[in-house]
Amino acid sequence: MSHQKSALVITAHPGDFVWRAGGAIALHARKGYKVKIACLSYGERGESQWAWKTAGVKLEDVKAQRKAEAAEAAGILGAEIEFFDAGDYPLRGTEAILDRLIDIYREEAPAFVLTHSLNDPYNVDHPEATRLAQEARIIAQAAGHKPDPARAYAAPPVFLFEPHQPEQCDYKPNVILNIDDVWEVKRKAFEVLAAQKHLWEYYTRVALNRGMQGGRNSGRAMTYGEAYQRLFPMVLEELA
Repeated sequence: MSHQKSALVITAHPGDFVWRAGGAIALHARKGYKVKIACLSYGERGESQWAWKTAGVKLEDVKAQRKAEAAEAAGILGAEIEFFDAGDYPLRGTEAILDRLIDIYREEAPAFVLTHSLNDPYNVDHPEATRLAQEARIIAQAAGHKPDPARAYAAPPVFLFEPHQPEQCDYKPNVILNIDDVWEVKRKAFEVLAAQKHLWEYYTRVALNRGMQGGRNSGRAMTYGEAYQRLFPMVLEELA
C-alpha cells in the first residue's frame, strides 16, 4: 500500500483550478504529493468566452477545446484530472456525481482539499461545487456508507480558494501560501487556457497582491502568493 500523501481539488470549471489554486497544486506536486483534480464541467457555456468568438463553433467543439486545455494545464502543474462533464451555467449536482466524489475521497484519502468559496453571487456554479465537495466529505467518513472495515478514512481539512471578487463573496482569507518557487509553472499553465486569455494578467496581479500581503504578515520576503480560507479550526499544542 502506498504511503504517498495526496491532495484533492474539486473545481467547477477548468480555469478555476489554474487561476486560484495552480500554485498550491504545483507546489505540493513538487513536494511529492499525488494531486487529484475533480473537474465537474468543461466550462463550455459560460467560461469559454474566446472559444465562442469563432464563427460557426459548436458546443461539442468548445467542450473538446476546454477538455484538452484543462488536461494540458493539469499536466503542467503535476496533477491528474478526472472530468465529470456535468455541464455549466448551470452546474447541477446529481446522485451519480456525489457518489463518485465520495469514492474519490475514500480512494485518495487526501491530506487536504481545495475548493471554491461558500458564496459567489456572480457564479452559482462555484458554491454548488463547494456544496458537493462538502457533502461528499461528510458522507465519506460515515462507516455505514458502503461499509469497508479495511479502509481507514479521516475527513481532511478544507481550504477555500479565492473567488474572482472576494469582497462580494464574503471571502476572508486566513492563509496565504508562498508560491514563489512554482510561479513560473503556474504562469505557464495560464497560457494554456486560450479560451480565457483575458484573465491571465488579472490573476498575475492577484498573485502579486497576495505576495505583498504574505510578506507583510510573515516578515519574510515573497513575491507571489495564493489566498485561502481555512474552513475548519486548526488544532494546536501551542500558539507560537
